Amino acid sequence: MQGSDALVIIDVQNDFCPGGALPVTDGDRVVPALNRYIEKFTQEKLPIFATRDWHPEKTIHFKAYGGLWPPHCIQGSKGAEFRADLALPEEAVIVSAGMAPDEEGYSGFDGVDSSGMGLAERLRQSNVTRIYVGGLATDYCVKQTVLDGLKHGFGVTLLADAVRGVELAPGDSQRAIEEMLRAGADSIHDVADLVL
Repeated sequence: MQGSDALVIIDVQNDFCPGGALPVTDGDRVVPALNRYIEKFTQEKLPIFATRDWHPEKTIHFKAYGGLWPPHCIQGSKGAEFRADLALPEEAVIVSAGMAPDEEGYSGFDGVDSSGMGLAERLRQSNVTRIYVGGLATDYCVKQTVLDGLKHGFGVTLLADAVRGVELAPGDSQRAIEEMLRAGADSIHDVADLVL
C-alpha cells in the first residue's frame, strides 16, 4: 500500500447485525476481518473512514413513508451505534449518510463528516487515491460506495472477506460483486493479500 490508500468501513452498525432491526445474515462476521484491516492501516498510519446510516425517524427510506425498509439506524439510537467489537481507532473519520428525510443515503459518498465535508472531498484532502472497502451490506451500501468511488476517480479494492449481503433475492450479493468488478474495482480475499 502507498501513503495514498485509505480504509473505508461501511455501516457496521447494530441494526445491520444479528438482533438488529434490519439484520444482515452473518453481518457480525465482518468484524474480525475488518479489525485485521484496521490493525494494518493503523500500523501504516493510513486514514480510516467509517460510514454510518444516520436516519431521522421519518424518511422516504422507511416503508411507512414509501421506502423499502423497516425503521433502522435512527439517529442517536442503540441500533445506529457501531458494533462494540469493531476496533475503530479514535482518529477514524465518521461519515454519516441518509440524514435528510428525503435522502436514501446508500452510498458513503452521499455522507458527510462532522464538519459537513463530503467523503470524496475528505479523501482528496488526505491525498487518497485508492480506497479499500468492506462492511455492510454487499448488495446495497457497499456496492453503491464502490461504484461511486470509481465515478469519483478513486481506485477501489473490495475486501471480499469483510462484506456480507442482504440478499432480498438469492444471488444479489454475487451479482453486486460482479457489477463492482465489471465497473473497474478489484478485490482481495484476505488481509495477507494487502501489499504493504
